Amino acid sequence: MTPLYWWAWASSRWIFKNLFRCRVYNPERVPIAGPVIIAANHESYFDPPFIGSSLPRAINYLARENIFSHWLSGPFFKGLNAVPVDREGGGAKGLKIILDRLIKNNGIIIFPEGTRTFDGEMLPAQGGIGLTIIKSQAPVVPVRVWTYNAYNRNQTFPEPRMMSVKFGKPLNMQPLRVRAATCSRRELRGIYQEAAEVTMEAIKNLQPIED
Repeated sequence: MTPLYWWAWASSRWIFKNLFRCRVYNPERVPIAGPVIIAANHESYFDPPFIGSSLPRAINYLARENIFSHWLSGPFFKGLNAVPVDREGGGAKGLKIILDRLIKNNGIIIFPEGTRTFDGEMLPAQGGIGLTIIKSQAPVVPVRVWTYNAYNRNQTFPEPRMMSVKFGKPLNMQPLRVRAATCSRRELRGIYQEAAEVTMEAIKNLQPIED
């Protein structure tokens, strides 16, 4: 972790623990080192820092390209390991950067829905995320967050309500990757979409832990 990343990581952990009574389940399912794709549903503005601060390793994040053009926000987000991509994370430039970081044994968070939920219900998976999964050989860990009531897109300010995150077991994407290596170009789009949907289904199947 760089000094800036560590500061943001430590601050986020303190805030989520003390102000939002956060609960973190099974973070040990994320490899402590090596490449990994962390695929999560997207309920809140808090999702990237909440997921990232729940893990003991540095993680890379996807961020819209336009925030990197500002003289202040650009260097700041770069210091937090942010990757400039289009909304689906499947643009050629963004994909190249993502794959390069995975090759260098980094972890990265992606959101198969492509954007935050509007009403708390999960959105359909976007195929561009599947392309990222298939092109990489990294393990894919499904993650589900419950953060909507704390700070969703309809709220001006966050509210100190309890949040939870649950990490699932890594998915076996190898059969789809093998098919993609030998199929026709026309079939590839369907495989990308299938990879995204398989990932999204695994996220949906992660259920909250009752006290």
